Amino acid sequence: MASSSSTSTSSLGISVNVGLVFVLVLLTGSCSAQLSTNFYSKSCPKVLSTVKSVVHTAVSKERRMGASLLRLHFHDCFVKGCDGSILLDDTSSLKGEKTAGPNNNSVRGFEVIDKIKSKVEQVCPGVVSCADIVAIAARDSTVILGGPNWDVKLGRRDSKTASLSAANSGVIPPPTSTLQNLINRFKAKGLSAKDMSNIDSSFAKKRQANCPRNSGDNNLAPLDFQTPTAFDNNYYKNLLKQKGLLHSDQVLFNGDSTDSLVKTYGSNSKSFNSDFASAMIKMGDISPLTGSSGEIRKNCRKRN
Repeated sequence: MASSSSTSTSSLGISVNVGLVFVLVLLTGSCSAQLSTNFYSKSCPKVLSTVKSVVHTAVSKERRMGASLLRLHFHDCFVKGCDGSILLDDTSSLKGEKTAGPNNNSVRGFEVIDKIKSKVEQVCPGVVSCADIVAIAARDSTVILGGPNWDVKLGRRDSKTASLSAANSGVIPPPTSTLQNLINRFKAKGLSAKDMSNIDSSFAKKRQANCPRNSGDNNLAPLDFQTPTAFDNNYYKNLLKQKGLLHSDQVLFNGDSTDSLVKTYGSNSKSFNSDFASAMIKMGDISPLTGSSGEIRKNCRKRN
């Protein structure tokens, strides 16, 4: 996944690692869900075209927004399921997830979701959940950036709560994760000299110049230099050349169980695209609220 979004982790301005999250989802299980691809076929038949229109406009204005909307989906799903909880603003009675370590000054695209929700409410008020909007926007963003298409399963309802502690618990992989921790929860540690020794030396020098140790917190560093704002398999090609920016990139191709996947995806873009779409469907099934659980928010930022 070459498309990237900025985040500030420790003292580095870095790009979000969608590639490692994809591998994580592929290797782990998900919960079954009572969702369907035609959930709104009668109640809101124009929802897909409405979402796509707003996403297309947003990504046309800023290519990185596509990756940000994709990232917003997995940051929502990884914390107690795909329920739109990441969208809730803090209130006097609720401490939301936006200020959690993996999200604060990092996760973005909330304004785009607001615009989509406003348009969808005009078409069919009180019908489509914010959680479903996030899922559709993630798919549309991927397609617009040149990635695979998939039928998004729908029918999620919105959470009435959020969990700052859960978002901080390590379920969202930090950029310093080891392979073992990517699969069995996650452990953060600083980017060290050892990390830098595991990558191409000229590549490392370029990265260090862009992200100096004591400054540059807001600098952006794409995961690959070739196609930083397109969806393709260059991320894996770079790993094969020891050009992974983050520790969590490097461990995916370092003599362990994921080496074969990196080799496959680096040499076969069709295989990567197919598996990515399958992984996104699988991730979208994580613990959704359905039936009478939760609510359909009128405003994605606050409970009804």
